[in-house]
Amino acid sequence: MKPILKYLQDLFAGQRILGHDPELEGLAKAEALLLDLVHGQKVPGLAITVIKEGSTILKKGYGYADLDTRRSVDPEHTLFRTASVSKPIAATALAHMVAEGTIDLDASFYDYVPYYPRKEYNFSIRQLAGHTAGIRGYQGIEYGLNEPYSIKEGIAIFKEDPLLFEPGTDYFYNSFDWVLISLAMQEAGGVPFEKYVREKVLHPLGMDSTYAPELHLERTLSAGNVDGGRASVGFGQRERTATFYSKNQLGFRKAIPVNNFYKLAGGGYLSTSADIAKLGQAYLEGKILDHALLSQFLTSGTVHGNPTYYGLGWQVSQDKMGRPYYGHIGNGVGGYSNFFVYPEQQMVFVLLVNCTDPKVQEILDVVVDGLLRACENA
Repeated sequence: MKPILKYLQDLFAGQRILGHDPELEGLAKAEALLLDLVHGQKVPGLAITVIKEGSTILKKGYGYADLDTRRSVDPEHTLFRTASVSKPIAATALAHMVAEGTIDLDASFYDYVPYYPRKEYNFSIRQLAGHTAGIRGYQGIEYGLNEPYSIKEGIAIFKEDPLLFEPGTDYFYNSFDWVLISLAMQEAGGVPFEKYVREKVLHPLGMDSTYAPELHLERTLSAGNVDGGRASVGFGQRERTATFYSKNQLGFRKAIPVNNFYKLAGGGYLSTSADIAKLGQAYLEGKILDHALLSQFLTSGTVHGNPTYYGLGWQVSQDKMGRPYYGHIGNGVGGYSNFFVYPEQQMVFVLLVNCTDPKVQEILDVVVDGLLRACENA
């Protein structure tokens, strides 16, 4: 059946079954749009979880976690690359470390990592977290490296390069900022970054389906070496992990192999849509530290008086209808992600796709807006 015919069939079926209740019409429209992404071969698979006032109103998988075996997407169990949605996870762990007094946001990065090559200017943890430190972004094939670097080893990629600008004078979004933050957290806390995140964020919030990348060998911890531990995906989780794809004019092909462990904080975590939604709901319910501290993370920075629309590890902005939200969009090899928390509407949205930038953000925005409208009008 042609995609547009299937789209209409599902849309009309949804209207017949659900009637004309505004909220349910919103769900039917979202369903039709997401089904069309699969039937139109715009995405291989997608998982969505939407929470309203603590209740899940939509949790569903569309398409395939693996095209060859026709394994379906399960929003509770299928593991996706979350890409930059990893940053809010890391930022939550950083907030815990700040609350404990282990890290000072306004301290120099060199206070925690004195062996990092000195630059023309000093820069702080806060500037790294808000992308105003002047650290460069990916160059060439760095986006898709497949080297088993530890976090400490990973800084070799960019550590000798100069800053792009004097810290605090400009904004430049990149994931290397968070590689440096995770390294500072390891050095300050004396435990592997992934272990700290697991103990302070993932386990307390019941995010038991969120993991560091797979294919990382265990190393023997040497005395005083806090960078040797690994929390990698085990056999059971490998079976749940989606196959990662890229897309070209001929269709989907398996994405190039990458190892994202060294940039775990900036774009390396694997998770499910249901698990990421738990993080958003915990913020809405005030379960994470105190408001005064978190407001620093969830308030847009400014440069020369102009907003960056970025807090500390969180995008902080308004949608096209002027609704305030915080969250993150992510794009990585074999993964695309949306994570939005709308505090005024008390809603959380998570959408995960197992494909490098599938060029569907406009459609995802329509899905989110339609569900917001439906709930606002209910």
